Amino acid sequence: MNGPLYALTLTAAVGSAAMGGVFHGFSSFVMKGLGRLPAAQGAAAMNSINVTAVTAPFMAPLFGTALLCLGLGIFAIVSWSEAYAVYLLLGALLYLVGTIGTTAAYHVPRNDALAAADPDSPEGQRLWATYLTEWTRANHVRTVTGIAAAVPFALALTR
Repeated sequence: MNGPLYALTLTAAVGSAAMGGVFHGFSSFVMKGLGRLPAAQGAAAMNSINVTAVTAPFMAPLFGTALLCLGLGIFAIVSWSEAYAVYLLLGALLYLVGTIGTTAAYHVPRNDALAAADPDSPEGQRLWATYLTEWTRANHVRTVTGIAAAVPFALALTR
């Protein structure tokens, strides 16, 4: 593995693990803390978090890592005979499908629904109760796949 490919792979490993760590924080204590608040306050706090998440400090590593994974995945396919190719492809797929795919297909629509609901209404409070459980459960997928993607990237560095 040459210098630029090594650096890109190392960056993807660190980026995917870091994003998995961010999601781990939500799974392990942020959502539990929000769940201890009255429903309207918890939903309002989560809506505020969702708004502030859509800024460069979070989006750049989330989608920058995705861009690296896309490039590394393509590179793995065109250089399939290399010993590291299968590891690059596995790391890329774990991050792109498990982390980015889950975010886009599952979390974003639920975040949008929560933002559109009146947190003081009975319907908004039911939505929040369901959101806490289901959003967190799916967030475990982002946690595991983000961290797991770092493993094959690290193995690729040793090939």
